[in-house]
Parts: sequence; C-alpha cells; structure tokens
Amino acid sequence: MLTTACGGTQTTTESPANSDATSTTTASSDGAAAGALKLGTLLPITGDLAQYGTTMQDSVSLLVESVNACDGVLGSEVTLISEDDQTDPAAGASGMTKLAEVDQVAGVVGAAGSAVSSAAVDIAVRNEVVQISPSSTSPEFTARAEKGEFNGYWFRTAPPDSFQGDALAQLARDQGLQNVAVFAINNDYGNGLVQAFTDAFKAQGGTVVNESNPTLYAENATTFDSELSAAFSGNPDGVLLVAYPETGSLILKSAFEQGLLDGETKILLTDGMKTNELAELVGRDADGNYIVSGVLGTAPSATGPGLEAFKSAYNAKFNREPNVYDPNSWDAAAVMVLAAEAAKANTGSALKDQIREVANAPGEEVTDVCQALALVREGRDINYQGASGNVDFNDQGDVVGAYDIWTINDNGQLEVQETIEVGGES
Repeated sequence: MLTTACGGTQTTTESPANSDATSTTTASSDGAAAGALKLGTLLPITGDLAQYGTTMQDSVSLLVESVNACDGVLGSEVTLISEDDQTDPAAGASGMTKLAEVDQVAGVVGAAGSAVSSAAVDIAVRNEVVQISPSSTSPEFTARAEKGEFNGYWFRTAPPDSFQGDALAQLARDQGLQNVAVFAINNDYGNGLVQAFTDAFKAQGGTVVNESNPTLYAENATTFDSELSAAFSGNPDGVLLVAYPETGSLILKSAFEQGLLDGETKILLTDGMKTNELAELVGRDADGNYIVSGVLGTAPSATGPGLEAFKSAYNAKFNREPNVYDPNSWDAAAVMVLAAEAAKANTGSALKDQIREVANAPGEEVTDVCQALALVREGRDINYQGASGNVDFNDQGDVVGAYDIWTINDNGQLEVQETIEVGGES
C-alpha cells in the first residue's frame, strides 16, 4: 500500500498546471535548511505536449507531497521548483539554466520531449545536476551516454525508441502490412523513431516505401497538404505517423478531409499520440462516427509492481486515471529522493552515484516510497520496484520495458488491446 501519511508536516505542492506562476517552491521552515533536498521539474505545461506535461507535473507533486508526509528526506521536507518547458527547446534550455544555476537543484524530472531534453541535458551535466526524463525516448541519448558525454547524470524511466521501433515493426507484421510509409515530426523524437522502425521493419522483411526520403513536417507547421500527398503516394499498406496530439490531430483531420482515411491504408501511431482525447481532437464524420476509430498504436506499458498503489493514490488525489507517462514521472522523482537519503547528501553528484544502488538489484524489493525511505535510514539495501516498471537502469541510464498495443474504439475511447515484450537486457 502506498504510504501518503507517515507523520511529519505535510506541505502543499502547487503545480503550474493549476497556477499562472512559472515556478513554484514548497518548503516549510525546515525545508529551507542546509540539508534540504531541492528537486526541479522541467515539463510541458503549455505547448504541443501540454496534455501530458500537466499530469506528469501532478504526479511529481504527489510524490513530493507523499514523501513530505512521512518525514521527508535528510530530516527535512523536499522542495520542488517547477519550470514550464513549453514543448520548446529554447524554453527548456532557459528553464534548466534557472533550475541548475539559480535554484541550484540536485535533480530535475524532465523534459518530456526528446528535443527539449537534448537542449537541456548539457546544461544539467555541466552543473552536475541529475536529469531523469519520464518520456524522452530518442535513441540518441543512448548513443551519447555510450560515448560518456553525460558523466552519469542522465537517466530515463521510459525505454528508448530503439525498442519501440521493434514493437511497431511487430505490430505492422501482425497486421499483414508489407509496405509502410513514414510521416514524422522533424525533431529528435521523430527522426529517431523513424530510423528505429525502418531498421526493425526491414529486418522483418518489410519495406519502408519512402526510406530514402521520409516525409517530415516542421514542429511549427499548421498545414500538411503536400506532406500528406507524399506520405500516402502509391497507396501503401500503412502509414506510420510519429507526432504529438496537437499537430497529429490536425494531420489526421486533414487526411480525412482529403479522402485518405478510406480504410485501405492502415494508420499506425506512436506513444506521442496516445491520449484519451484523441477521438475528440480529430472529430467525427458526417454520420457522427469518430474519424480515428480503428487506428492502432504503440506506447510504453506501465507494468510495475507499484502501479496499482500509485493509481489508487493518484485517483484519490485528482479524481482521474493517470496519463500515459505519469507512472514514469512518479518513479523518476522517487529514485531521486531515495538516492539522496542513501547518499546522506543533497547534491547532484551524490544522487547520481546512488540511483542504481537504490533502483537496481540486489536489495530488498520495495514498492512503497515511504517504506523504502525508512529501510534506507536503517542502513538496509533496497531494490525499488516502481509504478512504471522495475526501474532497473543500465550503464546508459536506460530501462527496458513492455509496450501496449492501443486503439480507439467506436465509442471514441482509448483501449489497450495487448502488451508485448521487446528490448534487450537492462
């Protein structure tokens, strides 16, 4: 059972999702003491990923509130300072600069989008701040970590898109698709996932018809006529759309208006489009049917031992079900507070050296964060088992996970059809 009240003084963490402020700090008089742990969030409260970022922010706030209700970390309440990255790399870099250099946080949960994390991570590393993204899935981070560019300060609680590419290829194969066109946002996320899918689909005998010239759209695009013509040219068996909800819904609506969603070409989507609002965003046809009924997509699956307890606490607090990357956000904050307690220090350098110690085996398996903190205070080794997964980090800061195959049913509701396992050793 998730502990949300274990003694101590509870503080209120105000989320930017419910405030006009760009940054908020929560701390009691004890929280301002020298030993207090300061964490930050760098999440999209506005912009194309706001539908994810606002609930991710709530998840981190709930974690901090829960921890502060059971004696906090290092004998003080945790301080949370939040910045809106606006789904924009420039704003993300500015936000990380403030968190690292002005607020001097030890760790940051974020960013959501890979392009924003790319803009922020060098700032974090330079300032010895741990950055844990709940959802930046570009394979480029793995490559950079292998080169030693992050000095151990980068982690993520969602698996890289090298694994999602495998899941998408398996989905396409299971649907009987022989040739697929790719249509993606032109950023780190889109380019990385296109390459991962292309490699995996070709390995399974499939053909990416526009491999030599993938159809890409600019992040700030508002019209997509020429791109749609290119992607659907030659009537491929399927079109893989890599997008975010705001622009992705416009693309699908435009495709419908151009008569391209005639059922002959299967539409495949990715985690960036997995939102309960997708059917309403795209709209209905003249007969009142949802345009996106029947689309299929992939997204990392939250299958952790701590998932049900997290969902119960989240629902009790916010009266809604968690969003796709909310469990990953909870876990990102959880491993940082546990690492700080284990290190008996509130600096980024101390956190990064202890994160694998509290998250990976060996150690006593524990899902409840307050129970985990109590065990750490007793000097016992722990193996935190998260809401999103087991949260076992490899040398590149990656985790391995399962993927949901999801669809939109005729009632406009998002449904998970099955879960598949992909990826290598963690």
